[in-house]
Amino acid sequence: MGGALEGVKVLDLTRVLAGPHCTMILADLGADVIKVEGPGGSDETRSWGPPFQNDVSAYYLCANRNKRSITVNLKTEEGREIIRTLAKEADVLIHNFKTGSMEKWLLDYDSLKKINPQLVYCSITGFGETGPFQHLPGYDYIIQGMSGLMSITGSEESGPIKIGVAMVDLLTGLYSAISIEAALYEREKSGQGQKIDMSLMDTAVSSLANVASNYLISGNVPRRIGNDHPNIVPYSTFKALDGEIIIAVGNNRQFVSLCEVVGYRELAEDEKFRTNEARVKNKEELTRILGNLLQVKSADEWMELFLEKNIPCGPIHSMDQVFEHPQVTARDMVVQVNHPEAGLVKLVGSPIKLSRTKVKMERHPPMAGEHNSEVLQQAGFSLEEITQLKVNNII
Repeated sequence: MGGALEGVKVLDLTRVLAGPHCTMILADLGADVIKVEGPGGSDETRSWGPPFQNDVSAYYLCANRNKRSITVNLKTEEGREIIRTLAKEADVLIHNFKTGSMEKWLLDYDSLKKINPQLVYCSITGFGETGPFQHLPGYDYIIQGMSGLMSITGSEESGPIKIGVAMVDLLTGLYSAISIEAALYEREKSGQGQKIDMSLMDTAVSSLANVASNYLISGNVPRRIGNDHPNIVPYSTFKALDGEIIIAVGNNRQFVSLCEVVGYRELAEDEKFRTNEARVKNKEELTRILGNLLQVKSADEWMELFLEKNIPCGPIHSMDQVFEHPQVTARDMVVQVNHPEAGLVKLVGSPIKLSRTKVKMERHPPMAGEHNSEVLQQAGFSLEEITQLKVNNII
């Protein structure tokens, strides 16, 4: 059986991470994604490294499986006409050029919907296509700072810290995939495509979730609290005898169990700690008490005792421990694919588990222009025309 999105054709004019992550999700679900780059390969991540495997960037490999690749010189009218030809039969076009670029090339939504009214058109920009910052480029790191994410990440001692991966790019890719799927579903009823205006800044602000809600309700500007939780205590990392452990107590019953396991049952009856509201108010004192009690056993010993009493807890794994973990391997979160240049490469598997239309790893992350002839012939170009396009450096 084919994938859930089998038959959906996606024209992917994105590069780096947010867009490619979105289109990889669609490709994993069975869509035919055609990755479009400039001649020679213009996705910057192809050169981002080390590490490389046989000169193929690990960064590029992470977001481009299950796609086909063509190269098109968008600075030429011949190249832009190729995009228009492909857009006539596409279900989705997605790009992450700066606001105004596609309008300049007459590849914007208003231009393309004239030749394909059913086209779902998605733009990903730093700040969206409206507002005073619409023409500025967007970078995950800068957006993390501007959106407030960095202001709440880290501790008072560390200062503002960015998240360890480009989380805004990844979240924008996810929201874009959701938006595209919603537009395709709506198209089944209306018969019409539509434009999707995705912004890294919007995504980052929306990801503030309860922290933003806390501010909007209270008016109190949140401070950096490290691994603590602003609304729940104890909900943090604690030092055991040989390392750190995460304890995430979410209710009073779990707190009573925690006090019993650490040998201090009466702590749960203390008015300063009996309710979560009281524990939040007296967090520093409670954290100090628990910190002293936890340093008499190893992290593994505590976790075994906690899990017996259904107290949420967990270790802090290094990357090697993550990919050796039996749960990770059991869930097929590492997959292997043969690449014509890199050889056999390991990739992170898809978290999407569908019972019938399963996610499949059918294509390696493509080399730049690997499918030029195949895609263009399917679009109606003759071999002679394709050869001439190559000679003229259009593809």
